Amino acid sequence: MPAFKLAIAIGTAIAITLSSCKKETDFIYEVDEIAIDNNGDKENVKSTTEFISIAYSDLYNTTILTDTLLALKIAYESFGDKRLIQDRIVRHFLNSPGTQLPSNTIMRSNLQLFVKDTYIKLYNREPDAMEQYFISTILNADSTITPELVYYAMMSANEYRYY
Repeated sequence: MPAFKLAIAIGTAIAITLSSCKKETDFIYEVDEIAIDNNGDKENVKSTTEFISIAYSDLYNTTILTDTLLALKIAYESFGDKRLIQDRIVRHFLNSPGTQLPSNTIMRSNLQLFVKDTYIKLYNREPDAMEQYFISTILNADSTITPELVYYAMMSANEYRYY
């Protein structure tokens, strides 16, 4: 008799275990569709000449001399790592005298306008709400960030290489 009760207890325990909790595998998420305005969709890569000329014009507000453009183009095309040489060209332009960037005081006086103007100048578009908020928040939180650093970051981004 005890063996019979034990068998019934084990059978009941197994039946309860098998019929109790079952993992649900069919989930239904109802998510509203959102239209995303992606202004950064640019498909055409700037040529070497365009990249150098536009970078120079963006920083000096004048056109680059033909001899300077030719020398930089030769250096650019002869170098294997294109991202590195782009970085070096942008750094060279930013560190050379004559760049016409807003001062730190002007940038800090109206961060929203600075971000908007910089996007228009470098990316030929206005920043979306998230970009505006994100960059303004970072600039507001860290007073050591200068306009040169903002320009460097934006000109080093992939979007700057496209139009």
